[in-house]
Amino acid sequence: MELKIKILHIFFFSLMVFGLVNAQEQTSILKGKVKNDSTDEYMSSVHVLNLNSIEGVITDFNGNFEIAVKAKDTLYFSYLGFKPLKVPVSNDMVKLGIPIFRLTQLSFALEEVIVRPYSLTGYLDIDVKKVPLNPAGRFAIPGLPQSGYEAGNRNKSSISKAIGSLFNPADFLYNLFGKNPKQMRKLKKMREDDEIKNLLATKFDREVLVQLLGVNRVNLEEILRNCNYSNAFISEANDLQILEAISGCYEEYKILQL
Repeated sequence: MELKIKILHIFFFSLMVFGLVNAQEQTSILKGKVKNDSTDEYMSSVHVLNLNSIEGVITDFNGNFEIAVKAKDTLYFSYLGFKPLKVPVSNDMVKLGIPIFRLTQLSFALEEVIVRPYSLTGYLDIDVKKVPLNPAGRFAIPGLPQSGYEAGNRNKSSISKAIGSLFNPADFLYNLFGKNPKQMRKLKKMREDDEIKNLLATKFDREVLVQLLGVNRVNLEEILRNCNYSNAFISEANDLQILEAISGCYEEYKILQL
C-alpha cells in the first residue's frame, strides 16, 4: 500500500513538473502598449524586438503592439531619442492583460562644432589634392558572391592580409561565431526579418546589434577588423551595413574553407 502511494506521489509530481516546463516553453501572443514617460502619450513606430526569437514588430498609431513570446524571453524597445528598454517576459505579464511600457527621453548636451572648409581655390587640379580620400582599398576575389573585399589600407600587403585572414583557421570571426551555431542562426534570422532590417538601417550606435548578437561593441569592431574592413567603414556604416559585412565575411570564410 505504501509503495502504491509513493508511486502515485511520484506520478503526480512528475505531471506537475512537466506541466510547469511545458507552460514555460509555450508560445503566447503578448499584447502591450508603449507610452512616453514624460508626456504620458502613446508612442507609434517604436521597435519592439524579442531578443530570444529574433523577431521584431512596431507599435501602431495608438502605441499598440503584438509579439510572440515565451516565459523568460527578453523584449527590447528602441526609439530614436529615447533610452532603450529591456524587459524580461513573465507568465504573469501575458496573463494579466495589456501591460504598458514607458520610454524615457534622452537629454543631449550639444557641444560647439567648428566647421573647417577645405579652402578650395577653384582650380580642379589643385583642389582635388586637398579633399581627404578613403584610405581603404577593395579587392575582388574570384568565385565569391561579393563584388569586392575591403582591406584596411592600400599598401602592398593589403591583398595578402585580406586573403590570409580568411584562410587563417584561428580567425577571430570563426572563433567567435563558427563554434557557436546559435549566434550564426541569429545572424541569419536578423537578415530575414524586415522590421529588424528597417530598424538597423536607421541605427549607427551598434546598441541593437550588441543586444541581438550578445556580444559587446569591442568584439563587433574586432570582427570587422579581422575581416579587413577599414576604420572609416567601421565608424561610418549603419548597423544594417555592419550586419551584412559580418554575414558576408563569414560566408566568404566558409567558401574558402571548402
